[in-house]
Amino acid sequence: MARVLSAKASFWVAAAVVAHTLWTSAAPGMIYPVYASQWHLTTTMTTAIFSVYPIVVVVVLVAFGDISDFIGRRTTMLIGLSASMIGVLLFAIAPNIAVLFVGRVFMGIGVGLTAGPSTAALAEFSRGSNPRLAGSAAIIGQATGFASALLVGGFLVQYAPYPTRLSFIVLLCLLVVLSAFAYFLPQQRTKNEARWHPKLPNVPREIRSSFLAAAVTVMTAYTHGVTITSLGAQIAKELVQSPNVFVNSVTLALFAIALGITGLGTHKLKATTSAALGSVFSVIGTAFLVGAVFEHTLILFVIATVLSGVGYALMVYGGLSIANASAPEGSRGGIMSAIFLLAYLFTGVLAVVLGKIATVQDLTTAVLCGAATMIVLCILTLWLLARSQPAGTSTVPSHT
Repeated sequence: MARVLSAKASFWVAAAVVAHTLWTSAAPGMIYPVYASQWHLTTTMTTAIFSVYPIVVVVVLVAFGDISDFIGRRTTMLIGLSASMIGVLLFAIAPNIAVLFVGRVFMGIGVGLTAGPSTAALAEFSRGSNPRLAGSAAIIGQATGFASALLVGGFLVQYAPYPTRLSFIVLLCLLVVLSAFAYFLPQQRTKNEARWHPKLPNVPREIRSSFLAAAVTVMTAYTHGVTITSLGAQIAKELVQSPNVFVNSVTLALFAIALGITGLGTHKLKATTSAALGSVFSVIGTAFLVGAVFEHTLILFVIATVLSGVGYALMVYGGLSIANASAPEGSRGGIMSAIFLLAYLFTGVLAVVLGKIATVQDLTTAVLCGAATMIVLCILTLWLLARSQPAGTSTVPSHT
């Protein structure tokens, strides 16, 4: 019998799978301007490369969102990691934009299959220690993946050969290693006796108020990703007028670094408090972003990315904690997938809309529209939190 990892080791492997979802998502982030230059692409096309990914994630979550509650977290994550590796490989060898779109489809499949199960696995592997660490680990995992994608991508684009290929080769090697570790995770099947079939994620009636507050909170946090991942490199180059790709990647990576540092302390906060504070930080960060665009000042852009990273961390922790606290154990994977479904669907549509605005109007107008969207969503989040008052003082329900 193959050796099975301990609960502690399994926890960190699950956290690494969470990190892979953000690294895979942001992997092309610093390379979009290179594609645009080499292949003469408009902003609409580069944001379309980004947006096809969350749209595919949504399709996968609709069809397979709760599959890990039936076949197990390990099996689902291994299938997802395999799809991610195919997508990354296609980016590494892509001769044209058509191959990028196919690669982005496979990346979406991979992340769609792993996002919910890896987050649910963190909660399950943390039993018996401090269950609140699951929420913080999810945030830190996302921060690590996001920062790594931007820093590795920016450095290799600026200073290494093969700027459109090398960062994907590095990521592919890491995914191979991660998959090897994931193979030795314990298989965690739940007690679902019904046969699985593709269906929309089901949210029990008694938790729908909490679910809505959690989903909108996470969706609002993920809206930051559209600005940072889809448009961030172009904003830094064209509007902030910073010419060095690696400097720009460091600036954008401050979003993820602030996210990770904030994630270390989020477990000390109540879920609703964290979500509300995240909304406030997000609004302030958005205001600095608007200022950076109009003043063409890198320091304001730095402040914007840091404050946005803090806001993202607080909102994702708060949203996931609210969901984990109220989700029944047998359907936790499906509930988490439903939250990510809404978040990815919204960001995919928003990326296309902002890209179209940037092409038809200009990038400044697109940034202003994105800023207005963020402010409206933050206000909606605060209203839903006040209205639902979900019980969210811990990241997972207690187990006896």
